[in-house]
Amino acid sequence: MIALIQRVTRASVTVEDEVTGKIGPGLLVLLGVEKEDDEQKANRLCERVLGYRIFSDADGKMNLNVQQAGGSVLVVSQFTLAAATARGMRPSCSGGAAPDRAQALYEYFVERCRQQAI
Repeated sequence: MIALIQRVTRASVTVEDEVTGKIGPGLLVLLGVEKEDDEQKANRLCERVLGYRIFSDADGKMNLNVQQAGGSVLVVSQFTLAAATARGMRPSCSGGAAPDRAQALYEYFVERCRQQAI
């Protein structure tokens, strides 16, 4: 499981001119699910993403996690994060999980984050 994390002041996802998700300050997480991923890996990644101290405290030191900073999390499925790009000019996405499995693990990851009070 691969997560690309971006601190944001706001973020949104639009599909066919309809906003399907949006947040104010917090984290935008692009999530790629790989073949060998399971719920245990999703749990660990969720803990790490929510625990990263990448927000500034009152002294300007990056010392707060997203919850302590009062932020939100927007998770976006991004299968291309699992692409193999070391050889050739055409990325191979064969390392990604099958669509049904990837969707199930994505939904599990999102629910796990929700359970952690985000």
